[in-house]
Amino acid sequence: MPENSVDVVISGAGPNGLMLAGELALAGVHAIVLDELPAPSTQPKANGLIGQVIRLLDMRGLYHEFGGAPGAPQPLPAYFFSGLPLSFAELADNPMTLLGIPQPKLVRLLEKWTAGLGVDIRWGHRLSALTQHDDGVDITVTGPDGDYRLGARYLIGADGGKSFVRKQVGIDFPGYTATDGIARMGHVWLPDELRTSDGGLEIPGFRRLPFGHNRLERGGFVFAELDPGRPLIASMEFGGEPVPEGTPMTFEELRESVRRVLGVDLPMEPPRGPGPHALRRIDNQNTRQADRYREGNVFLVGDAAHVHSGMGGPGLNLGLQDAANLGWKLAASINGWAPADLLDTYHTERHPIGVRVMMSSLAQTALFAPGPEVTAMRTLLGELLQQPENTAYIARLMSGSDTRYETDDPHPLAGRMVPDLTLETADGTQRVAELLRKARPVLLTLTDDPAITGATDGWRDRVDIVPATSPDAPATALLIRPDGYVAWASDGLDQSDSNRLHTALTHWFGSPLT
Repeated sequence: MPENSVDVVISGAGPNGLMLAGELALAGVHAIVLDELPAPSTQPKANGLIGQVIRLLDMRGLYHEFGGAPGAPQPLPAYFFSGLPLSFAELADNPMTLLGIPQPKLVRLLEKWTAGLGVDIRWGHRLSALTQHDDGVDITVTGPDGDYRLGARYLIGADGGKSFVRKQVGIDFPGYTATDGIARMGHVWLPDELRTSDGGLEIPGFRRLPFGHNRLERGGFVFAELDPGRPLIASMEFGGEPVPEGTPMTFEELRESVRRVLGVDLPMEPPRGPGPHALRRIDNQNTRQADRYREGNVFLVGDAAHVHSGMGGPGLNLGLQDAANLGWKLAASINGWAPADLLDTYHTERHPIGVRVMMSSLAQTALFAPGPEVTAMRTLLGELLQQPENTAYIARLMSGSDTRYETDDPHPLAGRMVPDLTLETADGTQRVAELLRKARPVLLTLTDDPAITGATDGWRDRVDIVPATSPDAPATALLIRPDGYVAWASDGLDQSDSNRLHTALTHWFGSPLT
């Protein structure tokens, strides 16, 4: 291994690579992040975050810094599934939360956070070659001053859907490429009188269209204004003539596509004010997933592991939770207490979640296509979504709150993201999210029993013990992983509970100190 060696090298300084670097830094692990771009990209891609990832950011103290309202993240009253309205008014437990934030801003904020944690981010440095061996990975980096070598115990490919890392280590990327549709999107300027009070548009000569995705007879139309004064318009057309490869996208192309979809002219103009402004064409949409997320000492996160349509906003919810899942496991291995098979659980836990997100994405895309048979299917599904239990099912699917990792623990909370309880602790009133700021495992005890805390004596170097009370506690004790998922829970405090706790501690956090 080269003399210039580090614990982890991450190829890609997008949201997922930066999130992973921050997770590692919280655990005391040094990572170098490489990106071939000279500075953070200003290209608008995702426009916000939905679902469980917002709770993850809250756990790290980032939710408010990234623009969230004071207090705990609050659920949305409504959303949409392939443009079909979803009302959450009757849901007792609504998991759908939203944080509107353009991806360039998200990257800048994550860069600031990771830099504050001491992460070494190298813009303009491209991973150009790699060789894997038993002890790690030898890496060649091409930078502004030429090539240099790095050694790393682990290499992470966070380098997007065309991942160089994935290709170099021979991980297959099977899936499906849709060739029958073209989406176009861009920021525009619109007259104020077109906007409605509920966030939609009143289109002259047509009709009112609500915020979000709208399936129409001639295609799809999307309107969203997450940043005041920066409306985003998108069109989706099916079955038209393909655009020759390499043809630049223009504002006039977007305008003409919108005219074809709506059947009338939308009085839109190029965006005014400072950028960056989106103007993109997406054809040949890929839905693909790496057949494995690990090859030896190399791991994949985010788009390097899975790509899919952005309909419904699932991408960053999936990718950032990849990073949180992998981060604490890599840190445990580097810090010397990881069980032998802990790193393998990254693939076994996250790969099925990717499959599920792609299923949802493909289903929404199919439901957006034209045709009377699709219209009939949407009508039927719309009727089903009037029933709260069906709406709740879709809300859990889209938010990711239906995720339950395998834990071998029978408690109904085991494997799920921990509820954000309000607690009374020695430090005053806190939420569970505040206990996870340092990304360390937490044993939360909600009853006074020394047998439970005593059972953790051999793990106190890596597990924080927090006694607390809570009026709405769903268990008497919870063992919480650094990524916020419950590893063990108990409703009682007998010997079997202590035995299960010992098993969970050993399974997830290694052998106790002697």
